[in-house]
Amino acid sequence: MEKILIVQTAFLGDVILTTPLLKGVKKLHPQSLLSFILIPETREVLAHNPLVDEIILYDKRKKEKAFTNFLSLVREIRSKGFTKAIIPHRSLRSASLCYLAKIPQRIGFDRSAGSFLFTRKVKYQTGLHEIERNLSLLSDFPSNHRQDFLPELFPVEDDFTKAEQLLKKSGVDTGDALVAMAPGSVWATKRWLPERFAQVADLLIKGSKARIVFVGSNEDEKLCHHISKMMDQKSIIAAGKMSFLQSAALISECDVILSNDSAPVHMAVAVGTPVVEIYGSTVPEFGFAPWGDRNVIIQKSLYCRPCGIHGKNKCPEKHFRCMNEITTQEVHEAVRSVIERSD
Repeated sequence: MEKILIVQTAFLGDVILTTPLLKGVKKLHPQSLLSFILIPETREVLAHNPLVDEIILYDKRKKEKAFTNFLSLVREIRSKGFTKAIIPHRSLRSASLCYLAKIPQRIGFDRSAGSFLFTRKVKYQTGLHEIERNLSLLSDFPSNHRQDFLPELFPVEDDFTKAEQLLKKSGVDTGDALVAMAPGSVWATKRWLPERFAQVADLLIKGSKARIVFVGSNEDEKLCHHISKMMDQKSIIAAGKMSFLQSAALISECDVILSNDSAPVHMAVAVGTPVVEIYGSTVPEFGFAPWGDRNVIIQKSLYCRPCGIHGKNKCPEKHFRCMNEITTQEVHEAVRSVIERSD
């Protein structure tokens, strides 16, 4: 029996986009035992996932014991007798972990900083979506089937109950149009203007009789409250109040989500909610656009885009045109059109 390890210790969105790879592995090796290494902050992405036999946590951000933790994990991985490691994460540390753990087959991208430690290197194709790229690590996986593999999350009954309780407490009726807004991002140049989120929210409430719920992490809560205070109408703040899977359950109840280029986009796709995504300093061609054909992307063609794969803390050109030129009107029209399609 194959014992297969997948290593993805990056951010929430990256782990969500790795879930189709799990399905690909199980399709090719249905009897395999499948383990997954990730960081504690992303553990909930794989909670209740029936394809995963074991979740292994690696707290790589604990600086004071970084080397000790790494060696301890190497010993743990070596003791489990894995036959194959699939490493979509392109870091030297992830490659070194599998090499030092003496996993005989180690598969990763040629652009990885640790590619020299792999037994098989796969070309990192820039023209593909991240889901397709990850599936390309499976050499015998048919490329014409990649579009069938959506990201998946598994909220349980209690998660849906918490989401429903929040909506009920906020006075949301069953027939109300419900719009999620995710205005946050780690990077400033990936965040659309707060006042325009507020303006779009007010227009949707007035014109479409929609209810607005702001979603995001603990770090996004302050921004969501700031936007809510700029609104003329009342909104619902779920950011910072719900767990990851509770937020996924909440997003699944929405008609559409309006988001920057951040993890809520992929959460929405995984639970079947259409996305209107705003791009600033990054571009869809990097491969992290919402998967599927029900989604709308809003962006501006500019000489300076993209200015970095992860965004930046401030605009290098000092004009921030990529976000300043995206108007309230065009975003409102895009969201409204998705609501009308779902009626």
